[in-house]
Amino acid sequence: MPVDTSGADAQFRQWMRENLDRAAEHFGAVVVGEPLLGWRDRSVSAPARRGDDDCWLRVVSEDKRWIGGDFWTGNLDANVFEGIAKPRVLDVVEWEEWRQQRAEIMTRLPGRACSPTDALRATADLPDEWWVELRRTVDTVAATPTERANTTQAKVTDWLAQRFGDAVDPTVPGWETVHGDVHWANLFGPRFGLLDWEWWGNGPVGTDAATLLCYSLLVPETAQRVREVFADVLDTDTGRFAQLYATARLLRRVDRGEFPDLAEPLERHASGLLRS
Repeated sequence: MPVDTSGADAQFRQWMRENLDRAAEHFGAVVVGEPLLGWRDRSVSAPARRGDDDCWLRVVSEDKRWIGGDFWTGNLDANVFEGIAKPRVLDVVEWEEWRQQRAEIMTRLPGRACSPTDALRATADLPDEWWVELRRTVDTVAATPTERANTTQAKVTDWLAQRFGDAVDPTVPGWETVHGDVHWANLFGPRFGLLDWEWWGNGPVGTDAATLLCYSLLVPETAQRVREVFADVLDTDTGRFAQLYATARLLRRVDRGEFPDLAEPLERHASGLLRS
């Protein structure tokens, strides 16, 4: 019989909102919008003001066993990128209270998320210059050397083997710096912006283009636009490898109950890649 955890979940979410208030007080900021809970409630964020400046406040909570990875400092480390539309972390504070808490106050981007969910389910009505800026941003990231890791050969091998068996050689054909989580809830419009830099680092060449394509499959016209913008990346052996890798990653999330409507398009997409 399933255990009812609704009460505990509600208490945890309230505790996360209290952490947000504590962070706001520390930074001398005031929360001015409804707090938003992130994936599996591990983070909470909200628009805020500090003095005359609009900003964004975020608190992530993690078991201390898991805070040693590159993701923990990803948003701050991403301050290395200049000349692209992304939040810049202004200050950070950490404290321990049962779990490790990390609060970040950062600049706030204009506009709104292109989708309320990672997967796009309605046509993205975006100007041509938005697509130009998307491509420039992905290229800028790819050209920036880093020691950070988005993934490893071992993880790629494991995920591809689980999904495709021996039908795919899991050896990564090339590595580059990637954002690692380019989906429609992390993209802003109509003025371009890209959020959530926790996971940036070295990954298979073409990861960002392939990931966005996979999250676009429910809207064929937008998926086609992604293909056109990144044709020189996707229509190569390394690009096809990146698409199979991105498909395997997303299907893992589908297996956990997320994006059930993406299951068939992803399977169909993978079948087409395996035949090519």
